[in-house]
Amino acid sequence: MSIRVTLPAHLRQLAKCGHEVSVDAEATQRALLDAIEQTYPALRGTMRDPATGQRRPFVRFFACGEDLSHDSPDGPLPDAVAAGKEPFMVVGAMAGG
Repeated sequence: MSIRVTLPAHLRQLAKCGHEVSVDAEATQRALLDAIEQTYPALRGTMRDPATGQRRPFVRFFACGEDLSHDSPDGPLPDAVAAGKEPFMVVGAMAGG
């Protein structure tokens, strides 16, 4: 199934793509991130650590108004994302003081 994904500016620049991309993947975070990294090899290691598979500290995942960053990578994505009605959003978090 084709899943819509929005990417932040710094990842779009690396991948040389637009604000929103579509990738064919099963509707889990792990499968979706695998598909993004396969389609856009420049993004490997930018959203999750290649050795552990853990999400990078300053990257967050959102969909349907919910923060999915701490959800299981093998859990299902929301139905609206799986159906292509809503995008899976990758967001660059900020820190500072």
